[in-house]
Amino acid sequence: MILVTGASGTVGRPLVELLVAAGQKVRAVARNPAGLPRIVEVVDKPVLEGVTGLFANPRAIEPGLIGQAKGHGVRRVVALSAANVDDELDRQPSRWRGDRNREVERAVTGSGLDWVALRPWTFAANSFGLWAEQIRRGDEVHGAYAKATWSPIHERDIAEVAVRAFLDDSLLGARPVLTGPESLTQEQMVWTIGDAIGRKLEYVEFPPAVARQALVDRGFPDEFAARLLANQARSVGVPAPVTNEVRRILGRPALTFARWAADNAYVFGERP
Repeated sequence: MILVTGASGTVGRPLVELLVAAGQKVRAVARNPAGLPRIVEVVDKPVLEGVTGLFANPRAIEPGLIGQAKGHGVRRVVALSAANVDDELDRQPSRWRGDRNREVERAVTGSGLDWVALRPWTFAANSFGLWAEQIRRGDEVHGAYAKATWSPIHERDIAEVAVRAFLDDSLLGARPVLTGPESLTQEQMVWTIGDAIGRKLEYVEFPPAVARQALVDRGFPDEFAARLLANQARSVGVPAPVTNEVRRILGRPALTFARWAADNAYVFGERP
């Protein structure tokens, strides 16, 4: 039995589907279980009894749960961490949205269990919160730093690597940094979404202070917005890191952002 925390999230949902397809028993901790395979046992809080593998999502788990896992018979933990986990905390925007990547990764690696710590770069799915509402309204996307770079990774790639981490021993004790296959600017990503939905989208660059307030107005914490924009500013003109880890682990290239945009075109809607 593999316990997946954050099972209704960006990585958790495809991970559950892939584990079931691989013949694994899955217990899913999910706030919104709609759409999860019927065969999955759904719970509203972590239940460790009978569990041998644990997927630790840093937004859905307390580090103390890792300490309890060994006494319940858990043998392997796969942590969803982040590529910037060793950076100064004020350079980790996701902390202001509830992620505790550093604490969870340290708990996992010090647990005495078999472990793997996945360190993905920017999720392609961040595009939902940043741009989807704007794109559904019209053909302009407003934001700061049009030339800021990301190497966005498809959530399915992260989930497939996590499955590999559970099902064989090749990644034990590793912290693979996972990226998409290319460095893209913010405006290139927006253009790519436009191609996927058959519309010509334009990225309109706003001053950072205006962009920050727009993020806050859409519900993002102010500190998150400030750190995100600071990170973007540092990346202008600097290609985002691209690793070969997805290809090395899965034996195929990482999925492109164009593929991700095509897979999720329905979220961005048609022309108003």
